[in-house]
Amino acid sequence: MSGADHGPESPCNLVCTMDAVTGWCLGCYRTIGEIAGWSSADRHEKEAILRRVAERRAEAEG
Repeated sequence: MSGADHGPESPCNLVCTMDAVTGWCLGCYRTIGEIAGWSSADRHEKEAILRRVAERRAEAEG
């Protein structure tokens, strides 16, 4: 087990296409800012992003 806890894993699924209307990635439902900042985000920021991702996914699949 590694010593560092970097928090949740990225939701990236390699479908990297941004929707021009919503500004969300069609694969992971993050914004470009969330994607760019993922590696430097702390655990709490990542968890907040994942909550927003879940809400966006539910809205998109509505």
